[in-house]
Amino acid sequence: MIGLAFDILLAVALVWLTRQALLGPHLFRDVVLFITVGLLVALAWVRLNAPDLGLAEAAVGAGLTGVLLLDALGRISRGDKDGQGKRRRGKRHE
Repeated sequence: MIGLAFDILLAVALVWLTRQALLGPHLFRDVVLFITVGLLVALAWVRLNAPDLGLAEAAVGAGLTGVLLLDALGRISRGDKDGQGKRRRGKRHE
């Protein structure tokens, strides 16, 4: 009974968080919600007795993709036009 209630709560949370992440006006908040959705999807895979998929989802879906989205958001907010940011070394080609 408790397992069923948890599964229903997980499904409702996934739908609600996904909607908030897609329709939200604040990019940083939306990226954080996207990472949270990825972690909840990983938990859903574990609840479906697929821990290997849950681990992959946590690593790729929430981890790697979240880091890439946060980096892209940082570049957008800095106004980085050449895509290299402060990491670029050497002469600048204009």
